[in-house]
Amino acid sequence: MKKFLSLVVSLSVISGVCAAVLAYVDTFTKDRIAATKLENKLKAARAVMPGGVAEVVPVAWADKEKKDPVDFAGKGADGKTLGYAVTAGDSGGYGGDIELMVGFKADRKTVVCYKTLAATETPGLGMKLKTPEFSRQFAGRDGSSLKVRQDGGEIEAITSATITSRAVCRAVEAAQKKLQALK
Repeated sequence: MKKFLSLVVSLSVISGVCAAVLAYVDTFTKDRIAATKLENKLKAARAVMPGGVAEVVPVAWADKEKKDPVDFAGKGADGKTLGYAVTAGDSGGYGGDIELMVGFKADRKTVVCYKTLAATETPGLGMKLKTPEFSRQFAGRDGSSLKVRQDGGEIEAITSATITSRAVCRAVEAAQKKLQALK
């Protein structure tokens, strides 16, 4: 019994020290991680905007207090809105959640392109959703009516990754619906 108590106390002390070290390290890395995520979102937003955009400004926030923007408007040099970049996702990918930054023209319907923010699809198959060959199929299409050919649409599914292709179509549609709801 004495040996058991000694082990419990030892493991408790070690666990407490590890938890304290992790909490201490978290205080230094939390802001840097948030800044990196914001920069990645801004890069993705700039990449999916139509041509002529001079400035990208936030239009919706996940958390206003933390200034965590999720959706952006692209303004021309004259201040006129030329396009939008909207985050959306779908949980029905083969490997789980897919999160995209989708660019739209100012008409709020026409897709410019998309960038993948997060995906855990099968390497070599489903991860082809990041390739220009697949993503360029969405350019110029109405974001509200996207389907793969197997479902009667015009998007050529990734070979052996139809589930992923359908999830991307649904994510782009979700982005378009979200954009329509933005004021």
